[in-house]
Amino acid sequence: MVRRKSEWPSVGEFVVCTVSKIFPQGAFVTLDEYKGSEGMVHLSEVASGWIKNIREHIREGQKGVCKVLSVDPSRGRVDLSIRRVKDSERRWKTERIKLEQRAEKLLEMTAAKLGKNLDQAYDEVGFALQEKFEDLYSAFEAVAKDKKSIAEVVKDERWVEALSEASAATIQPPSFSVSGIVSLSCPAPNGVEVIKSAMIGARSSVKRDGIELQFYHVGAPKYRLEVTAGSYKAAEETLQQAAEQAIAAVENAGGKGEFQRVEK
Repeated sequence: MVRRKSEWPSVGEFVVCTVSKIFPQGAFVTLDEYKGSEGMVHLSEVASGWIKNIREHIREGQKGVCKVLSVDPSRGRVDLSIRRVKDSERRWKTERIKLEQRAEKLLEMTAAKLGKNLDQAYDEVGFALQEKFEDLYSAFEAVAKDKKSIAEVVKDERWVEALSEASAATIQPPSFSVSGIVSLSCPAPNGVEVIKSAMIGARSSVKRDGIELQFYHVGAPKYRLEVTAGSYKAAEETLQQAAEQAIAAVENAGGKGEFQRVEK
């Protein structure tokens, strides 16, 4: 598992865990990315609804993705949730772990070219890159686009050149897609134009480099909203922002709107 300098995750973070012990009121898990730190999933956070037997939902040794609810380093306590992780978030985290493992291997290969081992690579540049870019793969993506992007944290020009060379040869631009259904209706005589204008305005309000947003007519009053971006977070934020923008515009004209996230 990929290394982290910190022993503790952040609240709201998605982490890979292994169930270590199950008891009637929940389960203890180890946080695989954080030096085996321990966390707890309360019974109410294992699954939605009433749970008759916790072992019907999880088992010892099972790996999965959890969401961090709270962190208390002084007590060595991390509270986690399984049920609050959406399918799309679980897939995203699983994919990010695979990419991070690729990035770690790339870091090790780059270090070897400089006569260094992986431990030295993490100490000299790896942890600093994680801190700035959140994970190693994102750092490699950034340096693939512009090697100056890491100059702030990587002062050794040999590392900059080696990382840039390795990134250019192996890293492909990322792409994440999310979608939802927005229902828009307006009883005004120009209601069709109001809705059309609302969607155009929503697209304009979230227009940024590397982000693609499209509306598709599903069947009155429903429209499918799809967003593709370079990161899952950016895609989710853009989707929510565009939906809210379109709904607000229609409601200001006396209409109604509703948004529903679609899980793929």
